[in-house]
Amino acid sequence: MAGMRWISLLLWMGVCFAVAGVGGRWTASEIPGWYRTLARPAIAPPNWVFGPVWTLLYALMALAVWQVWQAAASPLRSWGVVLFLAQLGLNLAWSWIFFRQHAIGAALAEAILLWAAIGATTLVFSRIAPAAAWLMAPYWAWVSFACVLNRAYSRLN
Repeated sequence: MAGMRWISLLLWMGVCFAVAGVGGRWTASEIPGWYRTLARPAIAPPNWVFGPVWTLLYALMALAVWQVWQAAASPLRSWGVVLFLAQLGLNLAWSWIFFRQHAIGAALAEAILLWAAIGATTLVFSRIAPAAAWLMAPYWAWVSFACVLNRAYSRLN
């Protein structure tokens, strides 16, 4: 049974980093062209910051959902996993909307939905495995900043 625990961790890491890979691919292809033409807000971190931050956040997300997955089966656990997958889908959609569609305003609206979905996921996780909620907290904080940053890009461009 212990082996299955680690396999499930690897699977959740795989899910999270698959989303990271697709979103990163969409993002990276736009950095040298379209993104470089945008007026940059003063609060924007250097581009090199995003890769390490997102790598850490995806790892923390995977650990969080894995902890919830390890809890006893229940409707609340199922709801937590569904919310997690929904917010992960919204996370991926943001990259598509902002970087591939160049729809900065729509990306802001989507980021606000993502922020709310992360919050809902974190709150449900807190009732199942409190440590999982703490693992989601840096992600929620970063997306809070990302909403402010997206708004700044929207105003300037």
